[in-house]
Amino acid sequence: MPFLILLGVVALLALIFGPQWWVKREMRRHGVAREDFPGTGGELAVHLLEQAGLADVTVELTDAGDHYDPIDRVIRLSPEVHDGRSVTAVAVAAHEVGHAIQHRDGDRLFLWRIRMAQAAQKLEIGAAILFATAPLVLAFVRSPVIAVVQVGVAILLLGSRLAIHLVTLPMEFDASFGKALPVLSGGGYLQEQDVPAARSVLRAAAFTYVASALVTLLDFTRLIRVLR
Repeated sequence: MPFLILLGVVALLALIFGPQWWVKREMRRHGVAREDFPGTGGELAVHLLEQAGLADVTVELTDAGDHYDPIDRVIRLSPEVHDGRSVTAVAVAAHEVGHAIQHRDGDRLFLWRIRMAQAAQKLEIGAAILFATAPLVLAFVRSPVIAVVQVGVAILLLGSRLAIHLVTLPMEFDASFGKALPVLSGGGYLQEQDVPAARSVLRAAAFTYVASALVTLLDFTRLIRVLR
């Protein structure tokens, strides 16, 4: 019985942390600098935005991870992508431009995720409060059952962010394979032998938010930051 419990815990941890490990592995594997690339990921993003008629969308350097901000209309890229000359850099940059194009075109899933993400932030605050007050409930009510239920509800609230990203995975795949890959391969931005590597990176980019949301379920330090 203890062995089965241990096996279950290992399987659960693999399910939670495995996707993020895979995403980071793919990004690193194809992140080797290429001297034959004419520009950086940031430069490509600016160029693709101009090609798409999105000159009002800017590109910025960030330490908060690669993403498109639909509120400020900014594509924020990590130093590795913004200043990098690699398959990972150009593929991730093109993926984020794909989101800006979805926003321009009024993609329903994209607009829906914006609204749901705002609601998820409120649910996350509620989850943080439930986690923080669970020890107090246990101390004053002296009911482990209530405390366990409270923690369970908090985890379910955190799961809302994961649910949103799972439901909107088609939107992520469209940004990768409906927008970015055709431009990169058909526009001559990548050589033919680099397309399989770009496809791997774009697949990882599509799963980035899902992988991060899974880890969030056990990221209690993040909950503490939410309450501050």
